[in-house]
Amino acid sequence: MKILFLHGLASSGAYKMASSLRILVKGSEVLSPDLPPDPMEALELIRRCCNTERPDLVVGLSMGGFLAQKLRGQRKVLVNPDFHISRLARTMVGEVKYLSPRRDGAESFQMTEAICDRFEALERTQFDGLDEAEAARTRGFFADHDEMVDCSAEFERYYPGRGIRYPGGHLPNYPEIKTYILPHLLP
Repeated sequence: MKILFLHGLASSGAYKMASSLRILVKGSEVLSPDLPPDPMEALELIRRCCNTERPDLVVGLSMGGFLAQKLRGQRKVLVNPDFHISRLARTMVGEVKYLSPRRDGAESFQMTEAICDRFEALERTQFDGLDEAEAARTRGFFADHDEMVDCSAEFERYYPGRGIRYPGGHLPNYPEIKTYILPHLLP
């Protein structure tokens, strides 16, 4: 199985959930690129990766879940997706330190109003082209104690019956991934 993991805002492909997936999904290949802070550049990279690597599953965490949701025709799992990431991004305008190491060695990036505007533009069209078949390819996981965001009601509106609650916080730890998310990743 080939999995494409998409990290959250201000993170990297080295985020611990990618490592957890490598350990838990034995024999799988987990691709976890460092996504650019700009959502349009990130989507371009993700689509290019999907076209060349042909992952069996895309797993997106937080902002990564928002971006994964934009992919049509792809089996995907959204973990605590933030469908309104522009709100968080607007609170971060200025220099932002990365939360996990990046392959290029960058330690920070500039969150600009222009990046926030591009997130907001994507939010306005994020559910376009969503039909029953597409909804069936998507599963959402929502932490009961998410201290950052809860888009579960919005997810349910567009993906009825496809959401699962689990005990935990915004960033799932290894035991939560193993117990609550992993059983739904395997075909």
